[in-house]
Amino acid sequence: MDKEYALDFLTRMASAIAEMFGSGCETLIHDMTKPNHPIIVLFNGHVSGRQVGSEQDIFGTDPIPADECSADVLHAQNLLIGYKDYVNHLAVTPQGHTIKSSTINLVGEDYHYALGINFDYTSLSAAARTMLELTNVKENLQNAIYREEEVQLDGIFNSCLQSMGMPVASMKKRDRFHLVELLYQKKAFNFQKSVAYVSERMRVSRYTIYKYIHEIEEKTEQA
Repeated sequence: MDKEYALDFLTRMASAIAEMFGSGCETLIHDMTKPNHPIIVLFNGHVSGRQVGSEQDIFGTDPIPADECSADVLHAQNLLIGYKDYVNHLAVTPQGHTIKSSTINLVGEDYHYALGINFDYTSLSAAARTMLELTNVKENLQNAIYREEEVQLDGIFNSCLQSMGMPVASMKKRDRFHLVELLYQKKAFNFQKSVAYVSERMRVSRYTIYKYIHEIEEKTEQA
């Protein structure tokens, strides 16, 4: 690829990218063979505030004076950034704008160009924070309700157990039945998953709890 074609190709690419991603996307071409790598092609320069011919970088760094830009300095610059592509890195302009910045090199026998793409996503960051706040929720409502019910159920169970005056481990069948009866009277079984909770606390099967509840309901109907 000769020098003229390379520059034409990069220019068309820079123009297409700038048009495709809109006014917040600055694209440019640096001539890396010259001191301080001046901009020779520029689209949407308002993003960084630069113009064609500018030697400032995206950070607003002032160029090295021409009389200080010896061949050795130029060589050092090229070694540092001139032959390495940098893709999708964060850059912050002097105005405080946040930029997604990429630099891609194209090197030939008598040319060295660098295509720069700088996308200003400052407003998108603010929008993203707003969306995060709008979509932020606490835990699942069903879980929160169940946990609140479990706290209440725990209080009812402990109250009934205290009135029994004995630990679960010392209870006989009639004691366990009486405890379930107390829980039933306190409407403990109106809570979700109450049977599973009570069976675990009493160290009996769920079937046993359901059996006790059925007997209590029959007893209540006959009264």
